[in-house]
Amino acid sequence: MAAAATATAPSSFPSTRVHKPTLLSFRVSTKLRATAAPPSDPAPAFRSVTAFAPATVANLGPGFDFLGCAVADASLSLGDTVTATLDPSLPAGTVAISGITSPARPRLADRLSRDPLRNCAGIAAVAALRALGVRSHGVSLSLAKGLPLGSGLGSSAASAAAAAKAVDALFGSLLPRDGLVLAGLESEKAVSGFHADNIAPAILGGFVMVRSYDPFCLVSLPCPPALRLCFVLVTPDFEAPTSKMRAALPKNIAMGHHVRNSSQAAALVAGVLQGDAALIGSAMSSDFIVEPTRAPLIPGMAAVKAAALEAGALGCTISGAGPTAVAVIEGEEKGEEIARRMIDAFLSVGKLKATATVAQLDRAGARVISTSGLE
Repeated sequence: MAAAATATAPSSFPSTRVHKPTLLSFRVSTKLRATAAPPSDPAPAFRSVTAFAPATVANLGPGFDFLGCAVADASLSLGDTVTATLDPSLPAGTVAISGITSPARPRLADRLSRDPLRNCAGIAAVAALRALGVRSHGVSLSLAKGLPLGSGLGSSAASAAAAAKAVDALFGSLLPRDGLVLAGLESEKAVSGFHADNIAPAILGGFVMVRSYDPFCLVSLPCPPALRLCFVLVTPDFEAPTSKMRAALPKNIAMGHHVRNSSQAAALVAGVLQGDAALIGSAMSSDFIVEPTRAPLIPGMAAVKAAALEAGALGCTISGAGPTAVAVIEGEEKGEEIARRMIDAFLSVGKLKATATVAQLDRAGARVISTSGLE
């Protein structure tokens, strides 16, 4: 039997006290107190629930650790899927991982732990059960990985978001959005650190800004529906662990660089709110702090960015910690040509093979895609 983890471990959730400033999705204190849960042990609404969570692009250039957006393709292959099933063979209030698959990368599944306390989906599921107050049922998880590890596309966040969404829906979708984000953030904290620029858009969809961590405050950035924003995502055959890429960051920042990055981040937010794709792309390309430090660690990245811009991309930068390069365009018409030029640059300059996907802004975030009723 797969290892099971209890949902009654001490919580490090912040409280979920809600405030409502302008454009604010929610704000919660980061004091280490238990998340508010339903007053009684909730009854299950389904026998099983399958949820999908999209890939994410964190940082978006100058927005290090506080800006991110969700991206997905039409087939929903650019993301992770989790099925949560009531399992009477498990002790009540526990989580087990029954299976892990990775259709596009068969060997990837063997690298992921089935210990729910060492797996992103498992940690988030345990946190969701705890937040819900579930004490009478055990839950098994099946994870289908659509994202590669260490790619800069929010792989850990996608697993966590899908798991939190599936478990919550299994018991009637009782958690508020902040509860789902915090469940996923428990997983992110254990794996890559306490930063929400991947998990928040993975759950909420669209563009999300992390206004602060203490108190924890997220702002969803409404993007005009008419904006046909697309992302060319080119991932080389090269793994860039988040821990290594964070360790390379400068310890001291020149005041001039701080001012320039702050203005570019503000311009990016303005571009999103105004639906100005050119402004979004220009701001994304104008990171003077993180990208110059990380780009030399990814073979060929500078040439890839130059190739994307020369081919007509509105902007290009490193997605998250990398090594994926992300170029932004309006509409899909130039997507294939820009992707080809970026792939060629990775190969000719970086000596790395790469794959590309043209994705759209995902406005939905984590969602249920199928359910199985109670017998």
